[in-house]
Amino acid sequence: MTELSFAKSFLTTLDSRPTKITADHVEDPKNYPAHSAYILPKMSRPLAKKIKLTPGAEHSLTITLKSLRNPPLDVTLPAQALSTSILTLKETLSAQTSIPVAKIRLLFNKKPAADSKVLKDLVGEEDTKVEFGVMIIGGAAALKKSESEEVEPKVAHMGEGKEVLKSEEFWADLKGFLTQRLKDEVEGERVWGVFKKAVESGK
Repeated sequence: MTELSFAKSFLTTLDSRPTKITADHVEDPKNYPAHSAYILPKMSRPLAKKIKLTPGAEHSLTITLKSLRNPPLDVTLPAQALSTSILTLKETLSAQTSIPVAKIRLLFNKKPAADSKVLKDLVGEEDTKVEFGVMIIGGAAALKKSESEEVEPKVAHMGEGKEVLKSEEFWADLKGFLTQRLKDEVEGERVWGVFKKAVESGK
């Protein structure tokens, strides 16, 4: 076997064995493979600062209810406790805008929030401001409908049967009705007098 053959055989034997590196081995940085720099993505929002509360004080939030659609809304509710429910927020918004509660939907992170949820279920304890989207079912039509609704007038109770005929309210209403229907005040008063005289004579 020549020296060249021996060297090749020896190197082949070394290549088949696993590489062993000593514990104090230091790799030359120049031999590292080239890699592009890795940049961490930006946070969606900055970390909230911890707020120190006085003993016994309850953490509260400033709630913003905003709708860019028709009708546009931008309502701010300060000092809302974490135990405040979504239904309570809807009732407060309804009281300020005259929109029926059944027509209001609150959105958190673009998803509908259930009425049974409370603020503590949706936000962190370190948050101080929260914004909810508002969706009005029916749009501006719901607002116009609620404004046009009239409260049914309360009618005073005048009794029943013959007791009604003894009340001044009955005869005043009858006189007004006859005058309006006949469109003649004199004729209406004459017919009213005939009715009243007939009732009084029949007692």
